[in-house]
Amino acid sequence: MDPNTANLFYVPFYGGLHVSSKFREFNHTIRDELAVRLIEDIQIQPWWQRHHGKDHFLVLGRTAWDFMRSDGVPDFGANCLLNLPPVKNMSVLTVERQPWQGTNQYGIPYPSYFHPSSAVQMLTWQRKMRLSKREYLFSFIGGPRKGVEKAAIRDELIRQCEESTQCKLMKCGNDGTSKCHEPIEVLRAMSQSEFCLQAPGDSFTRRSTFDSMLAGCIPVFFSPHTAYTQYSWYLPADGNEYSVYIEGSEIEKRKIEEELVKISKKKVEKMRRRIIELIPSLTYAHPNATDVGFEDAIDVAVAALAKLARAKIGV
Repeated sequence: MDPNTANLFYVPFYGGLHVSSKFREFNHTIRDELAVRLIEDIQIQPWWQRHHGKDHFLVLGRTAWDFMRSDGVPDFGANCLLNLPPVKNMSVLTVERQPWQGTNQYGIPYPSYFHPSSAVQMLTWQRKMRLSKREYLFSFIGGPRKGVEKAAIRDELIRQCEESTQCKLMKCGNDGTSKCHEPIEVLRAMSQSEFCLQAPGDSFTRRSTFDSMLAGCIPVFFSPHTAYTQYSWYLPADGNEYSVYIEGSEIEKRKIEEELVKISKKKVEKMRRRIIELIPSLTYAHPNATDVGFEDAIDVAVAALAKLARAKIGV
């Protein structure tokens, strides 16, 4: 409650909610207005001036790309928030960072379906996933996408899954028959699978990556930016500890089933154990819970931010 003793400042700006209503706004000045006002306002605060924002952080509930619009280039972003010079001093938490320019951006897990209130609930879930009978070698939950590269990967994954007797396909669409938005159905499919295919979606990352790990299903990635360059606070530096990587450009030349069959049972079990160990730190505890008894995704982020702030201001 006393800012003079604080070593970390959270800026409660709900940028994701704001930009969701601005993508179709033609006037870029109007799109940027609230972000610009925010930065003007916090810069006059004495707590900002103390370290010029190096001990401040934002949390954005959308990908970083949505806040990195630049004039004179393709209009991908809703506003220019992350390109404003003062913001470069801050730390920004987002579900997907920009891998090449986002040096002050840090990836945090997408919220999944499980929000435990106690360590007992967490341990019960981990045990359930550890003992789950996995009837399928691999599964894919998703639908087709637009865009040449993304469409090609998605189409190929769907084709290979449909042709394999060892794959569980849950095809997503808008025809009213899809079960992709039913948590029980999604987690059932994943918990019955050894491996879960994680193709890029509208952007590099996807929430399904965290759903699959929650279910103890080993993720198979086709771009390093789906996880490896994103979640350094949460996932092992060595991707081989918990995942399989197949280069997306080679997907049409390589049969996924054959690649996965090559992995020894011992290796698969080791990877699954590692994933199940990671579940608490990838999970967001129930918001009404207190003293849950384990460190969740928020605890990990706050500890990392405090360490980062100390390094930035040299204390």
